[in-house]
Amino acid sequence: MLDMPNKTDLSTFNNAWYRPQIGASRLKQLVWYFINCLFFLNPLNPSMGLKKFLLRLFGARVGKEVWIKPAVNIKYPWKLHVGDYCWIGEGVWIDNLAPVTIGNHVCISQGAMLLTGNHNYKKSSFDLMIGEIVLEDGVWVGAKSLVGPGVTCRSHAVLSACSATYKNLEPYQIYSGNPAVAVRKREIDDQPL
Repeated sequence: MLDMPNKTDLSTFNNAWYRPQIGASRLKQLVWYFINCLFFLNPLNPSMGLKKFLLRLFGARVGKEVWIKPAVNIKYPWKLHVGDYCWIGEGVWIDNLAPVTIGNHVCISQGAMLLTGNHNYKKSSFDLMIGEIVLEDGVWVGAKSLVGPGVTCRSHAVLSACSATYKNLEPYQIYSGNPAVAVRKREIDDQPL
C-alpha cells in the first residue's frame, strides 16, 4: 500500500501528493463525474452497451460480455481493467484511487465495494493510503461485501455476503466474516446437466 510521503507543511492535511497520481486532468475528472452520475449511478439507465462504450472512451479496458447493472459507481475508469464474462451488480462501488484489475468470469454482487483507499488513523494528518486491488479469474465478491486496499483475491476465491477483507484471499477458498476468514474449500462442479 502506498502511504503519503512524510511532510510537515499544510499539504500533509490535503493529500496534495496524490493529485499527480490521479492520471487525468481536472477537466477529464469533471466530465467523468457528470457521465458517471448520468449513465452509471442513475438507476434509470439500463444500457450496458453504452456504459461499456463510455468506460472505454475514458480509458477503461473492458472485455467482452461484461454486464454492468444500474447504480454502479466508478471513481476513475482510466484505472479500471475488466476481463471477459464479468458481472457487476446493482449498487457496486468501485472506488479506484489506485488501479483495479478484474479477471475473467468474475462476479461482483449487489452493493459490494472495492475500496483502494484508506486513511492512516495513527497520524494526526489522517494520511491517505492507497493500494491496488486485483480480482483474479473466477472470483465472486458477495453482496454488500468490502474488498480493501492492496488486496488480491486469488483464482476462484469467494468472499461471502456482508464480509470484509483487508488481506489477500487464497485460491479456491470461501471466506466469511469481518475480517474474513477461510471457512471451507470451494468445489467447482462443471459437469453438464
